[in-house]
Amino acid sequence: MFALALTFGTSLGAQNWSPDLSYSLPYSAILTVAPDRLFIESAYGQRVVREIETEGAALATENRRIESQLMAEEQELTGLRAEMDPGEFRALADAFDQKVQRIRREQDAKARELGEQQDRARSEFLEVARPVLVTLMRESGASVILQRSSVFLSADSTDITDLAVARIDAEIGDGTQDSEVSDQDPQ
Repeated sequence: MFALALTFGTSLGAQNWSPDLSYSLPYSAILTVAPDRLFIESAYGQRVVREIETEGAALATENRRIESQLMAEEQELTGLRAEMDPGEFRALADAFDQKVQRIRREQDAKARELGEQQDRARSEFLEVARPVLVTLMRESGASVILQRSSVFLSADSTDITDLAVARIDAEIGDGTQDSEVSDQDPQ
């Protein structure tokens, strides 16, 4: 979905960073992270998913209500067919068809917006989480964090996803409270 690579200039290698062993952080030049897990397992991601699911459920309820109304309107229109002039009926049927198509486009747009909202939330999450990840890099002596799925082979000890989730939860929580983390300079 996205590649997360946080790199520093060559000056990082010259600095002597010591790992914070209380968090079982590996001392490694390269770390890996599973971005999907980072988001989904964090309090921030779980809040976003709950919000999107709530909005999705509301949209599904709205769609069912609209569908029921349109079905009733269609039945009423069908009942008028025998009593009406064919030209007049055709005009009403065409207007109904246009209404259905317009409503379908509107509801599809709402569904797309929900998907886009989740994508934006993931991007915002990474921006807010970036300083935490940079701190983990510094503490481990790493110069890069790679997306775990794009690494052919690595030791499990370089995967910091669980540790990153714990740190992100501790520092930004579910993202609803103001946090100084997002205002810090990551370098």
